[in-house]
Amino acid sequence: MITGLSGNELFCLNEKGYTPGNLVIGNSVFSLGFVGSLTSGLKTLGGGEIHELTELIREGREMAYMRMIEEARRHVGAGVTGVTNQLIFHDTNVEYLAIGSAVHRDGESNKDIPFSTSANGQELYCQLDCGFHPLRFVFGNVAYSIGIGGGVMGTLRSLKAGEVVEFSQMLNKTRHLAIERISHEAKESGANAVLGIQTTIAPLLGMQEMVMTGTASFHEELPPQYSEVPITSDLTNEEMWNIIALGYCPIRLVMGVSIFSIGFAGGLKAMFKSFVRGEIKELTYMIYQARVKALSMIAEDAESFGADEVVGVKTYVYDLGGGMVELLAIGTGIKKMPNMKVHSPLLIPQAIMRDSETFTNRAATQATLARQSTVSVDMGD
Repeated sequence: MITGLSGNELFCLNEKGYTPGNLVIGNSVFSLGFVGSLTSGLKTLGGGEIHELTELIREGREMAYMRMIEEARRHVGAGVTGVTNQLIFHDTNVEYLAIGSAVHRDGESNKDIPFSTSANGQELYCQLDCGFHPLRFVFGNVAYSIGIGGGVMGTLRSLKAGEVVEFSQMLNKTRHLAIERISHEAKESGANAVLGIQTTIAPLLGMQEMVMTGTASFHEELPPQYSEVPITSDLTNEEMWNIIALGYCPIRLVMGVSIFSIGFAGGLKAMFKSFVRGEIKELTYMIYQARVKALSMIAEDAESFGADEVVGVKTYVYDLGGGMVELLAIGTGIKKMPNMKVHSPLLIPQAIMRDSETFTNRAATQATLARQSTVSVDMGD
């Protein structure tokens, strides 16, 4: 038996009646293709989602995932924990790789389709102790571009300081597509919750992809409406355990996007002020206004879903160039639900202990730097 589970994970899973199984893998290699790449390139002129690229990536991810599940089924696993789904580029091809660790349990190891979860053994302990039963690993993705068209409009608006409404609306809509898709996939699997959502934004062939991954789960005590629109949460599973222990339940991952421009005149002022010591008030005000706008958007989003509070809010600032910045705010709306309870009076230490890194390859880093240095010298000659 070869497993990716750590000692802490093994202890936590054993507490819930699971034993470790083998590491299981699924992969698929796709060619982006000349036609698909050309079509996607043309679509970037308008900005927004690149549907062809989104679907191509989704198809590859799903194929790798299903092969991993088939391997787990051959190992007679009850489920697969710690599922990750990666993209690895090989020249003009892309490999989709799904990896997880199978687990076994008496009475559950003869199922046709094992459950799968993005949660590791410690996180799964927290989910199970909250009464959630994992069904499957789910994801929602969107490949997108700001686009030349959007860029032209943004450039015109950036001559004046303030929010660039076209960018704000486009990016806010695009980023919410990932939430809608992961929620829809969970509903299709019979779940009423998506837990432990992790969000990644990465460059992709001159564009960007936003992907959300999490675990579609079912809880018997959740109200019926969540079977139609599953709850979504980016709280860690340990945080969720504490929230439920306090009598609340996460109900909605909420997000706000705001794009602001400092303006042409403001940009000149800020540039000249940067030569002297002191506050650059134009930049201070712009980023403050963007943050206020993004936070107000997540408040409206949470209120529309009936949340009492928004917790775990994080804000991120990105420089889009041309004097424009994006401020992204993301958090989870929670609601009072006294019927939701944890099974254990206290969370066991093994569920919150973090493993230490025991392998470091400094030689690889030095070799990379050496290669980069050699390239620079060659180019200089």
